Amino acid sequence: MDIARSTPLPDAADAAEGHITPSATDEVGRITPMMEQYLEIKAAHPGLILFYRMGDFYEMFFEDAEIAARVLGIVLTKRGKHLGRDIPMCGVPIERADEYLHRLIACGHRVAVCEQTEDPAETKKRGGKSVVRRAVVRLVTPGTLTEDTLLEARENNYLLAVARARGGSETESRFAIAWIDISTGEFRIAECDRAGLGAEIARLEPHEIIVSDALYADQDLAAFWRALPAVTPLPRDVFDGVTAERRLAAYFAVATSEAFGTLSRLELTAAAGCVSYVERTQLGQRPPLSPPLRERSGATLAIDQATRINLELMRALSGDRSGSLNAAIDRTVTPPGARILAQRLAAPLTDPPAIARRHDAVEFFVAEAATRGAVRDALKAVPDLARALARLVVGRGGPRDLAAIRDGILAAQSLAATLAQAARLPDELAQAAAALREGDPALARELAAALADELPLIRRDGGFVRAGYDGALDEARSLRDESRRVIASLQARYAEETGVRSLKIRHNNVLGYFVEATAQNGEKFLRPPLSATFIHRQTLAGQLRFTTSELGALEAKIASAAERALAIELAAFDRLTASVAAAQGALTCAAEALAGLDVAAALAELAVERNYVRPEIDASLDFVIEGGRHPVVEQALLAEGGPFIANDCDLSPPPGAGAGRIWLLTGPNMAGKSTYLRQNALIAILAQMGSFVPARRARLGIVDRLFSRVGAADDLARGRSTFMVEMVETAAILNQAGERALVILDEIGRGTATFDGLSIAWATIEHLHAHNRCRALFATHFHELTALAASLPRLFNATVKVKEWEGEVVFLHEVAPGAADRSYGIQVAKLAGLPAAVIERAKLVLAKLEAEERAAPRGFEDLPLFAVAPRGAAAPSTDNAFAAVVEALAALNPDEMSPREALEALYALKAKAAKS
Repeated sequence: MDIARSTPLPDAADAAEGHITPSATDEVGRITPMMEQYLEIKAAHPGLILFYRMGDFYEMFFEDAEIAARVLGIVLTKRGKHLGRDIPMCGVPIERADEYLHRLIACGHRVAVCEQTEDPAETKKRGGKSVVRRAVVRLVTPGTLTEDTLLEARENNYLLAVARARGGSETESRFAIAWIDISTGEFRIAECDRAGLGAEIARLEPHEIIVSDALYADQDLAAFWRALPAVTPLPRDVFDGVTAERRLAAYFAVATSEAFGTLSRLELTAAAGCVSYVERTQLGQRPPLSPPLRERSGATLAIDQATRINLELMRALSGDRSGSLNAAIDRTVTPPGARILAQRLAAPLTDPPAIARRHDAVEFFVAEAATRGAVRDALKAVPDLARALARLVVGRGGPRDLAAIRDGILAAQSLAATLAQAARLPDELAQAAAALREGDPALARELAAALADELPLIRRDGGFVRAGYDGALDEARSLRDESRRVIASLQARYAEETGVRSLKIRHNNVLGYFVEATAQNGEKFLRPPLSATFIHRQTLAGQLRFTTSELGALEAKIASAAERALAIELAAFDRLTASVAAAQGALTCAAEALAGLDVAAALAELAVERNYVRPEIDASLDFVIEGGRHPVVEQALLAEGGPFIANDCDLSPPPGAGAGRIWLLTGPNMAGKSTYLRQNALIAILAQMGSFVPARRARLGIVDRLFSRVGAADDLARGRSTFMVEMVETAAILNQAGERALVILDEIGRGTATFDGLSIAWATIEHLHAHNRCRALFATHFHELTALAASLPRLFNATVKVKEWEGEVVFLHEVAPGAADRSYGIQVAKLAGLPAAVIERAKLVLAKLEAEERAAPRGFEDLPLFAVAPRGAAAPSTDNAFAAVVEALAALNPDEMSPREALEALYALKAKAAKS
């Protein structure tokens, strides 16, 4: 267990507060001034853990302490009593506060940071019982982080606001979402229905979601919210639609929200909720947000949460980034580039011209190897310009952030010059080059002149202004540094005079400069003759602290020089920060251009490295992939020295058909069916995100929705078995997929009894063919389903080849036309290591079952609607009466009948049916 603060000893702040004891109540049971202050501040920030500054620690009390001790693994102790009960307490040291904050935020907690806002010396002047003034200076929440120490460099940190307009039923309700990454300034808005809300949240992976109290308490959505991490309910005024437009316009200092385009009232409500929460958590500071950009419905490929998980887009099923598609294709060299790549992967486009512009940029870098290398080398030294800018604007920046702005401007100018040497740039790169030239070289020169070579992390540490930049600063530093040499000389003299070689002169914010000796040696200082020189100040466990009149006089001189030097440096920092803030528009554009360059060059590097090709994208329903490969599995096999077998896929509409094909894929376990299904879906995603694809050739008509039902997993927390999860996901596909959708289904119906499962799979294929009319890949072990190809014109049978050799099965991983008649499950079980006795018994049982099947076939050819006649058998005669009913039914036109006519027709049909 980490012992951050193990004993409730009075700290430096306690001493400054009139030596308040650890007890929260005095001798007669009244609340002490310090605890009264704590309770007042805590009451103003309900629902947040209060980091209460006391000297060199942030202390937590009551329930906050219990939560923090459990999450952080630190010792929980106690500090006096309140209302007759012990007060739980724990604390973390100031120098490690970011580490502990990160762990609390990662667990979804929000923290209010309460600092001492006055010098303890000023407190003493107000009387011995006075308490150091404190105030909350920052609210730290999962969705409003700006510090590098709290952020993942290569991931966005989104805050998402959700607003609802209730419809007649929950499925008819409309939702608006607004999301902000205050560390980069990105701000977007979209509208969706109930089914799309989960998909959007899965796409964005927000670190914090804010909703109104009423929406959070809605019974229809209660389970949904509680299944998500870090959902924060807020008072209704944050999501007040009446004031939404005014609040949003005020944040951006514009007269009307029309400056952002046409936004619905629902979208304005979500956007205003976002900026209001940002202002509250930043205590009035306004991060440099881009104007809200509305995402048009249908502009990106819709991918639901289950499909994202099944396809392992951002994370593998284990939860790790390794093994995901994102990890496999990421060749970016900057954190902003990695974030943009992830955004494009999460939301592929559906507009062919926009996709083509991205492909043009990648193709340029594929062809221009020298330019690609030069750009990537230059980008490796580029800092995270957007996040440095955000920290500076909200007052959390440091000298290194100013240096990042300087280096970013210089790098942008250099890269613009590199691109200018190209004969002809594609549109996306030409726009990036223009944005890179917008940076102000004069600002970069000013920052270069002002900043030292070695920079501290925190501005209050000083020492970041270059010598020679400010004459007054140089003079103050000279005086300060000379005094420090005098301190060192004085320490040596005191050690010589007292004979205590371990004597040290130290400094802290409470005592100032003091002489410190061990407890054993310190006893000498308390007795004559040394007591005449050394004045006792403080006793600690193991040390005694003293001062002298000479040291006091020297301290005043040093303090004056050091304070003056620091004040000059801080004034310079503020002046430089103001110059940066004034240029934030151009800097934001440059940051976006740098990230876009990184992505285009990285995808080109990937294409050259892995032999990817440019796909042909159009508005048709074509889906032709020649020599397709799984981008993740291929890399894993190549790393082990093995080849990946490429395969073709053609889901284009057959001649004369108005909808795409359905491929029914059969074959044994372990043959690679699931890999084949996934690779075609991943190729579509890569193509539409703007990447080249792992194939010999690819021609794809735009896919507007992608659905995947692959793998098996239960959801016990919501009371769903593995089969129930499978059916819920299948239902979502059948209810939502249209003709532009791409659907991949694996082993539908295998989680229940054989006849039940076969029936469900059969009916699912029929529905996909007749109603959804989408392009689909359907893998199954129900070989009986292959008979459907005779009656469903757009169903195509394919199988994964295997070869039997000396009783063993050899997987060829080749997909070819045809149908499998065996699954080779026993051979796979043998490979898995099942005991030999089990294998032999399974063979006997299988032989018996197959013999019974041959003796009494199941008769699936007799299934209605799409029954397939046996080869060589004459078609059975049709009953004339039944044919008459069917003919009469076909002649009816319900849309043109009155209710009375419809009723009469129903009676007539009933009479005809009775005869049959």
